[in-house]
Amino acid sequence: MSDEKKMTPENEQTGAAEAEKVTKPDTKSPSELGKDGSEPKKADKIKKRRILTAIVFAGMLLAALCVVLNLAQNPKKDEIPSFSESTPITASLPEESRATEAATSEVSAAGFPVGGEVTTTVETALSTETSPEESAAGLPAGRETTSAEQTTSAEESPTETSAPPATESTTASTTEPKKNGYTVVYSAGNRWENSGVQMTTKELKIENNTSGAVSGWKLELDIDGLKNVEGWNGTWKVSGNTLTITNADYNGDIPAGGAQVIGCNIGTASSLSIKSAKLNGKSCSVTKGKVDQNQQNQQNNDQNNNSNNNNNGGNSSVDVKALLTRNENAVQGDDWLHTDGNRILDKNGKQVWLTGVNWFGYNTGTNTFDGLWNSQLAPSVKAIADHGFNLIRVPISAELINQWAAGEYPRANYNNAYNQELNAMNSLEIFEYFLKLAEDNGIKVMPDIHSANTDASGHNANLWYTDRVSVDKYYSALEWMADRYKNNDTIIAFDLKNEPHGKPNEGANAAIWNDSKAKNNWKYTAETAAAKILAKNPNVLIMVEGTEIYPKDINKNGDYKSTNEKDYYFNWWGGNLRGVKDYPVNLGKYQNKLVYSPHDYGPTVYQQPWFKGTYTFESLMKDCWKDNWFYIHETGTAPLLIGEWGGFMREPNLTWMTYMRKLIKDNHLNHTFWCFNANSGDTGGLVLDDFTTWDDEKYNFVKEVLWQESGKFVGLDHAIKLGENGIALSSAKGL
Repeated sequence: MSDEKKMTPENEQTGAAEAEKVTKPDTKSPSELGKDGSEPKKADKIKKRRILTAIVFAGMLLAALCVVLNLAQNPKKDEIPSFSESTPITASLPEESRATEAATSEVSAAGFPVGGEVTTTVETALSTETSPEESAAGLPAGRETTSAEQTTSAEESPTETSAPPATESTTASTTEPKKNGYTVVYSAGNRWENSGVQMTTKELKIENNTSGAVSGWKLELDIDGLKNVEGWNGTWKVSGNTLTITNADYNGDIPAGGAQVIGCNIGTASSLSIKSAKLNGKSCSVTKGKVDQNQQNQQNNDQNNNSNNNNNGGNSSVDVKALLTRNENAVQGDDWLHTDGNRILDKNGKQVWLTGVNWFGYNTGTNTFDGLWNSQLAPSVKAIADHGFNLIRVPISAELINQWAAGEYPRANYNNAYNQELNAMNSLEIFEYFLKLAEDNGIKVMPDIHSANTDASGHNANLWYTDRVSVDKYYSALEWMADRYKNNDTIIAFDLKNEPHGKPNEGANAAIWNDSKAKNNWKYTAETAAAKILAKNPNVLIMVEGTEIYPKDINKNGDYKSTNEKDYYFNWWGGNLRGVKDYPVNLGKYQNKLVYSPHDYGPTVYQQPWFKGTYTFESLMKDCWKDNWFYIHETGTAPLLIGEWGGFMREPNLTWMTYMRKLIKDNHLNHTFWCFNANSGDTGGLVLDDFTTWDDEKYNFVKEVLWQESGKFVGLDHAIKLGENGIALSSAKGL
């Protein structure tokens, strides 16, 4: 997504545990008296007391030593040793499931080679002994609170100040749930200002740390300066400073030791402060930590569906090879596309219109599509086709691709009971099953390197490389994908990197666009990445996004040395393609594979300068669209594909969406709408929280810019029609 991440520090929990006072009885033992029971002489008495004191002191030392040795050998019951970070754990399979895995580990079904040892990655924090300097919450002073580290119980303290902000690397420890009431764990995501209101994306986890299950819940939060909220995975209501959330139809049960995750975009008068919380009328602890929908989904699966053995060979009756076999009606190599000027053409020179949708999850740590925790994969893909989308842009991380390339298959998180055929597959096989389903329904696919790291906030990183994923590993991920699927024209394009960005004061950590070979030069990187992809598969389209900034005077500031914001043009992340005019991307003999792909959003995502006051279609064209990217279409330099656009169906966003739809429709601009997902915090999705029910108002709005001929949706596959309501490309007239 495109919002800026503005993190602000939270209050730190402090305090110290009181020392326990021990008193000694003031009575005399028989050894302190004479044989006849009378008091001994003074000297003898003093001598005996000294001997007794020495004996007692020695005994105390010995006892203390024994206690220390015992603790060193026997940790507390609730301090189960945790795995080190990113430890690969080979899945434990029943014998019949191992047989199935062995049978499918070397499948090569018409372009779908599958195999490798089934593993899962567990990320946990190292266990830590409580230090002498504990906070009031029982945590070492200064330590950040994670989602598995509870503060004082509801009975002890109904309200708590928050711990320091959790870092990206903070992960939950594998401890047993503490039976001490309810806890609300929250984490902050993107932050921005909207008409004087401080907006924050929040994820909240409701933990049931009791011995009894919760059936139906109502969470009440007391929040300073509460203004408004847009939430998901529940019904949200604001009354004064009280925010009330009730469960959705599908997440009302919280088993003992389990949790449910909800989220929202919340507006407050100042920095967000949760003063207290109640669940079903009972006070809750409130703590800051990392909230992970995917991890929670996995835990719920483990608790409720143990018999399914999620995607580790748990369904021995499924024939994975058969599920991955290509559609018998598909004609391989029939659907590759190329460009001519600002048009995209098929093999016969027919102009096509790519009108697709985004569905994220492979970038977040879900390791499959988000929403499968409450929906089924096969019907979801079919529904997308039936609604007329001929392309799915799939955000994915370079890190996940490289794991697959290395024969590692991080566990996919989904509802086991709803998607039982997936239980026999690893995460790569599930992706390739999705490709098969897309082909069956006449849909094409475009992988998008949405982030280097696998992380729901990974898109906030400025560049295509991080401390975990080097530039070479970024290139390797694209090369591996291009080579693996070179014989599968379901994948017709690659989006090289989602939203490269960075501001003038970030120097080498900001994405730039010029004619240098600098590591952070996105134009040079895009050319290099494209060359590596096209060397493996010369048939795919290459989508190149823009940056955030571009110098106003390229002659004086072409090296981006100025840190003065007034020396630059700004646009949405990935939306600034002004540099194409001065330094167009050069793909050599493959220039007819190039498509530029800007992103554009409305004022509910961020209040850009061109939204101030009253704006019109003409003002948007003048102040933003034309000079940033529309000139590329007007001059016939290359085709455009608006990789992301979308938002809530209300003002002030609806006016912008209407103008963007007009621009797309009038010029037949290719596009992929953001997004299918219900859990996109600042835009919402085409489906509701159940990921099954479509938002008819939003869909009907987007439907106007889906490719249709004579009332039928037009697909991009020449042989297979697009869903139940579409036609194949061979039956279309073309634009």
